[in-house]
Amino acid sequence: MMTVHRILSGKEGGALTISPDATVFTALEVMAAHDIGALVVVDEGEVVGVFSERDYARKVILRGRSSKALCVRDVMSTDVIWVRPEQSVVDCMALMTQRRVRHLPVKRNGRLVGVVSIGDVVKELISEQQFTIEQLEHYITG
Repeated sequence: MMTVHRILSGKEGGALTISPDATVFTALEVMAAHDIGALVVVDEGEVVGVFSERDYARKVILRGRSSKALCVRDVMSTDVIWVRPEQSVVDCMALMTQRRVRHLPVKRNGRLVGVVSIGDVVKELISEQQFTIEQLEHYITG
């Protein structure tokens, strides 16, 4: 079974985080520097939100607000949906589709250990399907 743990084992480092008191501009700089679409917002060791490109587009740019004047806490998504490492990739896909999110923080024993994105999930599902196809071709051709 494809699990979140398997995705995380193929990724470098853990989850990138940012303080809710950081400016939106700083968050965007971090995201650009690491070529990622979201940051987990952590306050005193607790996950309190997720800040994504979608939050920036909808809550800053479209409202004519300044990214240098706003704190992450003012625009982050606070209804954080997270998963555990032992959960399946199919579970992640279902959650992401149902809740319309593209990033899921991963917690183990209440502690943040990583993040999976929709891209990670799709890549893993395609890899698994390719493996199945190769096995079926091998079976058919002998």
